[in-house]
Amino acid sequence: TEGINLVAEASDGIEGVRKAREFAPNVILMDIGLPNLDGIEATQRIKDFLPETKILIFTSRDSEYDIFESFKAGADGYIMKGASPEQTISAIKAVYEGVGWIDPAIAKVVFSNLSSAKSNASTDIISKKERKTYGLTERELDVLSLMVDGLTNPQIADKLVITRATAKAHVHSILQKLCASSRTQATVMAMKEGLV
Repeated sequence: TEGINLVAEASDGIEGVRKAREFAPNVILMDIGLPNLDGIEATQRIKDFLPETKILIFTSRDSEYDIFESFKAGADGYIMKGASPEQTISAIKAVYEGVGWIDPAIAKVVFSNLSSAKSNASTDIISKKERKTYGLTERELDVLSLMVDGLTNPQIADKLVITRATAKAHVHSILQKLCASSRTQATVMAMKEGLV
């Protein structure tokens, strides 16, 4: 459908890893609850030999542990099985284009975890110059940090004492530089790339 071709299917994690090696697909839809080898471990194994293949976790599991273990294993996106066909197609296309995708249904879990992790974090010893910043300015990194905390544009404007138009312009610039089509996707990238 819409330029997406199914090249193979697998009924368990081991077969999934084998077929990934055989077909080297652009995108893999991966369930977590697979027999023999779960989807998180299968994701890690596939990424070891096919780092360019995008893996979209497609599951009914919404536990915090599964979400973060999936991203740690190298998943490029996470979508719930209750998503509409249109959402699923959008997610597949997004990860194919290199943009992280996270289901709105689990975004709050990610936001709350990141917020608490940030408030408990010790001093960051990596200077911003040593990490990849995608050309983001210091002020844009500040705005991105507040986006990750779940703040709206007006709230960001109030927090940074800037106009709402300026806050909106910063958010627009951040999305462009990260090649993200939504704030949620920008947040996933910020999480995966350690930008905040």
